[in-house]
Parts: sequence; C-alpha cells; structure tokens
Amino acid sequence: MYVNIFYYLWILLQVIIGYNLILPVLLFCFYKIKGGKTRSLLKHPVSAEDGDYGIIVTAYEHTQTLPAVVDSLLRLNYSRYLIYIVADKCDVSQLHFTDKRVIVLRPKETLGSNTRSHFYAIERFERNHDRLTIIDSDNLVDPEYLNELNEYFNLGYVAVQGVRKAKNLDTVYACLDAARDMYYHFYDGEVLFGAGSSATLSGSGMAFTVQIYKNCLAHLDITGAGFDKVLQYQLLNSNNRISFAKDAVVYDEKTSKSDQLVKQRARWINTWFRYFTFGFKLTGKGIRNLNWNQLLFGFILLRPPLFIFIILSAIFIVLNIFIQPVVALIWFIAFIIFIAGFVIGIAQSKPDKRVYRSLVRIPLFMFYQVLSLLKVRRANAFSVATQHYHEHTIEELRS
Repeated sequence: MYVNIFYYLWILLQVIIGYNLILPVLLFCFYKIKGGKTRSLLKHPVSAEDGDYGIIVTAYEHTQTLPAVVDSLLRLNYSRYLIYIVADKCDVSQLHFTDKRVIVLRPKETLGSNTRSHFYAIERFERNHDRLTIIDSDNLVDPEYLNELNEYFNLGYVAVQGVRKAKNLDTVYACLDAARDMYYHFYDGEVLFGAGSSATLSGSGMAFTVQIYKNCLAHLDITGAGFDKVLQYQLLNSNNRISFAKDAVVYDEKTSKSDQLVKQRARWINTWFRYFTFGFKLTGKGIRNLNWNQLLFGFILLRPPLFIFIILSAIFIVLNIFIQPVVALIWFIAFIIFIAGFVIGIAQSKPDKRVYRSLVRIPLFMFYQVLSLLKVRRANAFSVATQHYHEHTIEELRS
C-alpha cells in the first residue's frame, strides 16, 4: 500500500511541475482560437472621455534619474494630468522643476513602502483625479502612454497593465532580463488577458481608477516587495479584470550587474513564497463561482518562478531516464514545447539581436537566480532602493 501511495505522490508531483512547461503554449493556442484580440469586442465602450490622471513617481534614497523621468512625462501627448513625485528618504535640494504640473512631495519620516508612498501622494492630490498611474523613478514614458490607457478605461476596465520595455541592453544580464520581461508580457499579459482572464501586474507602468485602488489597498499596510501581488489578488477577488495595453509603453532599466541581479531576484522570489497561496484562494473561488477569470489567474499565481520549474523539470528528466524511460521521453517533449513557446513569446516583441545572442547564457542567469534563492530569507533586509546606471532620453529609446 505504501509503495502505491509513494508512486501516486511521485506522479502527482511531476504533474504539478510539468504542466507549467506546456501551459503557456496551451493558452497561446486558446488565445489564437479566440481570434487573438485584446481590445476590440472585449467590452462595450462606456465612455469616450479623457480621464484626469494623477501620475505617481516613487523614489527611494536616489533622485538622479528623476529629471529624465519628469522630462518624458511632460512630453506626454495629453493635457489632463499632474505629476506627484514622492521622494522618500531623498535629498530634494537639487530637484528644481518649473512646470506647475510637477509636485515634489518629501515625507518628513521614512515611508519605506511602495503603497505608503502611493497613498502619501493620493492624500495630497491637488484635484479630484479619477485615474492614477504608477511610474518608477527609473522609467521613461512613451508620449502616447495615457492615450493608450484611455482605450481600456473607456471600455469599462478599472485596472490596466502596460508594457515595460528595456531601457538598456548593455550587458548579458540586461539582455536576459529583457528577454524574461518579453516572455512574461506576452504570456502573462497579452495571451492571458486575451484568453479571458487578467494580465498580471508588473509593479510599474500600470494604472487604476483612484477609487478601485483605494478599495483594494487602503485597509492594508504592505511592507517589502510585492505590493503588486497583493493588489492583483484584491482586484481578482473582487471580480475585476486587469486589462493589458500592449501599446502603453514605459521604458524600464534592466539589471546590469550580477550582484544587482541576485538582490533583486531574492526580493522577487521572496514575494512568491509569501503570496503564492493567493493562487489556491482564487482557484477555489473560481471553481465555486464558475468564474474563468479567477480560475485561470489562480493557476498562474501558483506557478513557481521560471528558473525553479525549469531546474525541477531537468531533474525529473534525468531521474526518469533510470526509473521510467517512457516518462522521461514525455518530459523531454514537454521541454521542447516549452522552449518553442519561449522563443515564440520573445519573438513577438521583435527584440534586438543582442537579446537573441544572450540566450546561450541562460544557464549563467539561472545560476545567479539559484544564489538569489539561497538569500531569500534575508531578501527584505536588502535595500528597497535600486541603483541606476543609465541615462537616456525618450527620443533615443524610440529611435
């Protein structure tokens, strides 16, 4: 009896890990069957009015990239917005903006939290904005960003995730980080939304109605990384869909150095361990409510970080060569499907040739993420500030 129990547990464990290899391609096929649409006919238009945006830019300790961020925001082809810079634990003596649309906020006490910074700005909005968007201090924004967001708000959505494109491709780490983003934006953004569920949130380049943001997070005090994980759970738990605006572009700085990569990924892996149980809750609720949006999104939240299930899959292939060669062949086929899906995912973004060339260094990238896994218990002790090494203008990035 115990042998049978062990056998079935062994099979179950392989299924739990293995389905992650083929799920993206299955979703892609379903998305194509549905017509590959992420905008038209998803909802009926409810408004044609341009929203009034509060643009929240959060900075912690460092301010050197803020002039470039603000310059890109002031070039938006849009009129109804104000920019709120929350300079947490920053020296603002060198920040001088003459445009009245820019409001610099310097908290007297350190906030040390994304959501605290967001609500610090919201509580000081100079007028009744109906929408807000969150921008990191290292982002640059495409001039049509707010117009693209409006397309989805005017269809009735209350939450929109845009695309974060790479601002720099100067090292192999930056190229692989960009490739990872392309993969997730396609499958967890465009495909997932187009399949009838919600896009996952990415920390910045996202927008909400002010009211829904307050409803989701005003009663919570979130510290450490991962506020976007809590926010997306709250949105889905309240039966909202997060739309994906693939033409609402912000340019994001990618990790250029190995030590930066290890610390950043340690924080990200820590957030998965902290919040992956949201997946069980949403999956259960989706089953009870017969709600496809919640059910599918719940499965996505249960998925471990990419490098973890790739390593586990490789281990299962090797073990099954000696235990069940036929199963090893199934694993190998699933792995080939995953690789094909990965290439399809990043190809949608028409990446720079440097990104393709960097793919041969994926094992090195995964090695540093294993190091991050070993540091995950201490992840929240790492500074929440990210060092920035690149200065670009929006014109350079769009050319």
